Amino acid sequence: MLTSEKLVIIGGCGRIGLPLGIVFANHGLDVVLLDIDENKIQTVNSGRMPFMEKSAERQLLKVIGTTLVATADSSCLKNATTAIEVVGMPVDKHLNPMQTESYRGIDYIVDLLPQGALLVLRSTVYPGVTKMVYERIRNRCRKTHLAFCPERIAEGNAMKEIGELPQIISAFEPEALHLARELFARINNDLIELTPLEAELAKLFTNSWRYLNFAISNQFYLLAESHGLDFYRIYNAVTRRYPRMKSFARAGFAAGPCLVKDTLQLSSFSENSFSLGHAAMLVNEGLPNFLVSELRRGNDLRKKVVTILGMAFKGDSDDLRESLSYKLRKLLVIEAKEVLCTDPYVVDERLVPLEDAICRGDIIILGAPHSLYRNIQIPDQKQVVDVWGFWQQR
Repeated sequence: MLTSEKLVIIGGCGRIGLPLGIVFANHGLDVVLLDIDENKIQTVNSGRMPFMEKSAERQLLKVIGTTLVATADSSCLKNATTAIEVVGMPVDKHLNPMQTESYRGIDYIVDLLPQGALLVLRSTVYPGVTKMVYERIRNRCRKTHLAFCPERIAEGNAMKEIGELPQIISAFEPEALHLARELFARINNDLIELTPLEAELAKLFTNSWRYLNFAISNQFYLLAESHGLDFYRIYNAVTRRYPRMKSFARAGFAAGPCLVKDTLQLSSFSENSFSLGHAAMLVNEGLPNFLVSELRRGNDLRKKVVTILGMAFKGDSDDLRESLSYKLRKLLVIEAKEVLCTDPYVVDERLVPLEDAICRGDIIILGAPHSLYRNIQIPDQKQVVDVWGFWQQR
């Protein structure tokens, strides 16, 4: 066990907290990962990663048991000079913050932290939540400094991006901002200071912009394909040595636990006047329906076995949260003779081996563009649906 416990990451064995904890521990801080998942705690303490993250396990092995430990014992907060909360704030079905639930969690943390400690909110929050937490702490007469410093990483690249991407820091009081600056300067020299509301919106703007960008490409894909045209012939033409189209994304499933949720939170914050966000959701969430509709036009799906390659929400990931491959599967189960799903990383007892999925499938749909699929051989008689344009890049 650690001899001194200074930095506690609440939710520390998850996809946001664990890479962050490893990075801080590798920079000399004593880090405790506080989590409620005993299986993940045991996995981390044995020096293994509970999920995919490039180069993380190698870095984990350097610090586990020395400057890093995982635990379910919340008493570690009593010795913390800093606590980083990476568990998302609860919202209701309308994506408004659930104040009672938020208060209960914050009260518990603040009551355990010593006076003068810094509490950093790291997960995406609904705009105004940081102020709500700040006022709650003041009303309880606790001397806990509060900062909001949103995470900005992409799953799978966290170990690299934590140190390379500018870190946004914000607080209501100068002392809290100073403490946040000192903390994150340990791992990154490029810090951007904003007010808490600016920082909250900066995070939502970022994810919503990405979601909108994908929706533009998917809308163009729908337009081209519905007229019998090859979207990627057009895509390659307009992006080739043409800098003004540099941000034109490839089409594909825009999914995962953040993009649509954050777009909807921004919509709720705008009192449902964020019409671009609404339109983007209709396009991106409607892509699986469009693919099924197109297949139905040229096939009697009742006689076809359909295979989906890749069930994670994105390529080279084991994360299936909000995956549109699963939405596609639900649609096809109703219409097709049989639906086979495969993925080299996702754990799901319904999945079948890749060879079996390709051999038995009449129609092959690429759900997630895992690099492992780059050079697979699909017989010519199979119908292939590659919305990503993945195999055109070979």
